[in-house]
Amino acid sequence: MPAMTDPGGLIHAFVLDGQGGGEPLDWDGIERWQPAHGVLWVNLDYQGQDSQAWLGMRSGVDPVIRDALLDRDPRPRALAVGDSLLLILRGINLNQGAEPEDMVSVRCWIEPGRIITMRHRPVRVLKTIAADLQRGAGPRTPGQFVREVAERALEPVVTVVDGIDDAVARAEDDALADAPPTKLRAQLADLRRRAIALRRFVAPQREAFNRLGATTLPWLGEEERARLREAEGRLTRTVEELDAARDRASVTHEEMASRIGEITNQRLYVLSILSAIFLPLGFLADVLGVSVGGVPGKETSWAFWAMCAAFALGGWVQLWLFRRYKWIGDNRPDRQKPD
Repeated sequence: MPAMTDPGGLIHAFVLDGQGGGEPLDWDGIERWQPAHGVLWVNLDYQGQDSQAWLGMRSGVDPVIRDALLDRDPRPRALAVGDSLLLILRGINLNQGAEPEDMVSVRCWIEPGRIITMRHRPVRVLKTIAADLQRGAGPRTPGQFVREVAERALEPVVTVVDGIDDAVARAEDDALADAPPTKLRAQLADLRRRAIALRRFVAPQREAFNRLGATTLPWLGEEERARLREAEGRLTRTVEELDAARDRASVTHEEMASRIGEITNQRLYVLSILSAIFLPLGFLADVLGVSVGGVPGKETSWAFWAMCAAFALGGWVQLWLFRRYKWIGDNRPDRQKPD
C-alpha cells in the first residue's frame, strides 16, 4: 500500500470508486491520475514545501484560489467559480490540550472531478472521512463530500455551544443561590470570552452555509443542497443560542457586580453610622481624659459612672435623631417598597 503521509505535505490522497471506497495514492499516483480514473481527493498540509510546490506549479489551480487556500487566517466563506467551489470552514479544535474555541480551518477546492483540501493542524472532519473511505462507507461524489464536511464540522460547534449555554444556566442558578461572587464573576468572564471567540468564525460560517444551500453546481444534487440548507438552519439556531448565552452571561455578570457594590455600600454605611456615633463620644472622652487640673469630677468617686450615663444618653439621642431623619432603620428610602 502506498504511503499515506508525507513529510513534504501530503497527508493522504484517494481516488474515489463511486461506491463509498477509495484507492490510496502517493505523489507518483497523484501525478499519473487522470479524470477517467475517478474523483481524486488530495489532502495536504499547506505548510509543507512539496504541497506548496505542487499547488503552485502542477495542480493547475488559479493563483487567486491558491492564495485563498494558503491564507494564514482565512474567514469562512463559500464561493462558486464556474463549475468549481471554494469552501473555507472552521471546525472546533479537538486536538489534545487545545482550546475548543481556537477553531481550525478546513480549506477546500472542489472541482467536478477533483477535490483538494488543505489544513495544518489535525482536523477530525477530514480524518473521519478518510477512515470512512478506507472501510468503504465514505462519500461517493464531490457533492456528498461537501455535505459531509459541512455537517461534520457543524456537530462539534453545536456541542460546544450547548455546553456554554448549560454552563451559563448553572452560573445563573449559583447566582440566585448566593454563591461566592468572586468565583462566579471569573466563570462568567470566561464564558463570555469563549462565546465571543466562537462567534468570530461561527457567524460568517452561517453565511457560507447559506450560500452553499443556494448554490446550483452541476455536481451538487438537490438532496445535498437540502441537507446543506438544513445544516444552515441548525447553525443559525446555534448562533442565536450563542448570542443568547453571551447576553445572559453579561446580565448575570452585571447583576453580580451590582450585588457586590450593594454589599460594599451597606458595609460602608454601617461604618459611617458607627463613626458618626463614636466620633463626638470619643472627642468628649479625650477632653475628659487629659491630665491637667480643672477636669470636672476628677476627685469625685461617682463621676465615672455619670460620664458613662451621659455617653449612653448621648448615643441614644444620636440614634433617635438618625431614625427621625430616616438615616437608619427600615424607613430608609432604599428600603421602602414600591406602592
